[in-house]
Amino acid sequence: MTVAGPTIPLVDLQAAHGEVADEIARGFGQVLANGTFIKGRDVAEFEREFASFSGIKHCVAVANGTDALELALRAADVPPEAEVIVPANTFAATAEAVVRAGARPVFADVDPDHLLLDPPSVIHAMNANTAAIVPVHLFGQLAPMKKLSDIASKQRVAIIEDAAQAHGAYQAGAPTGSFGHAAATSFYPGKNLGAYGDAGAVVTNSAALARRVRLLGDHGSEQKYSHTEFGFNSRMDSLQAVVLRAKLSRLADWNKRRGRAAEYYYELLAEMEDVVLPRTAPGNLHVWHLYVVQVPRRDHVLEELHKRGILAGIHYPVPLHLQPAFRNQGYARGDFPVAEAAANRILSLPLHPHITREQQCTVTGALRAALQR
Repeated sequence: MTVAGPTIPLVDLQAAHGEVADEIARGFGQVLANGTFIKGRDVAEFEREFASFSGIKHCVAVANGTDALELALRAADVPPEAEVIVPANTFAATAEAVVRAGARPVFADVDPDHLLLDPPSVIHAMNANTAAIVPVHLFGQLAPMKKLSDIASKQRVAIIEDAAQAHGAYQAGAPTGSFGHAAATSFYPGKNLGAYGDAGAVVTNSAALARRVRLLGDHGSEQKYSHTEFGFNSRMDSLQAVVLRAKLSRLADWNKRRGRAAEYYYELLAEMEDVVLPRTAPGNLHVWHLYVVQVPRRDHVLEELHKRGILAGIHYPVPLHLQPAFRNQGYARGDFPVAEAAANRILSLPLHPHITREQQCTVTGALRAALQR
């Protein structure tokens, strides 16, 4: 495929690195000098700093976001073979973690305005085997936690939040991780707070749950060579903690810059009748991990954008209940109509803290041209 002009990436990791390169180089040098690569000072300091940033009492750093969600489910005592409700419109890792924790993922639809977990669909999916709900805070804003928390409380089931796309997001003044037992998050490089490889964390206000997450993620051991439970190895390394600490100090500003870029997209796209703009749910402080519009002939539009060097994406093109990996769960096309309809129309436009207004004008100009072809 021939690309016309310079490319505009979905997320510019090089620009972000430019802001933190010197600090990270110094931090790496210190880790290499002291040789503490696992469970070192930087990991402990990151846990303290991220808990403070998140407005939550405890943070346990782990190897990746999928592990974080599995560990949170296991620490919350979700029984083997129990059912856990997750949205059909999310990344596969949400449901993978449920399976790895020994439970069965049960899918629910999303609402048409925000593509977040839909409370009526959750109620429809619940039964006597339901042990937990995993709301996904998608694209940068929280799922409807008041309604979901009420459902969970009434049915006496756990809530484990999937906050991988919502670093710094709030709802009605309350942070992620404060609505349920815990929140699991990912620091995959493209996240608002991204490592230089895989990393994740569990945040919780429960000291007991935090202690159990730490136990399970360190081979079921709190004392060397003494293993009280069957766990596995999921520990953040010190080099990733160095990266995350450097970026965390800039995250609030980066989130504000994302918000300003989202506002400018609204201005540029307001008159495009074929484009459905993203909406922020009432009470939400959105951190704009992704700027997701809906357009007709999405695949054609995406191809045209790529020809012009606009590296837009799709999050996500196939709902989980239609993925081959989950075929044995017994779902069929038509079971979750909102998620299925959105999957054919959603388009993620380039958005990151370092995007320029000139780049945004180029993106929207190319989008207008693609819609007219």
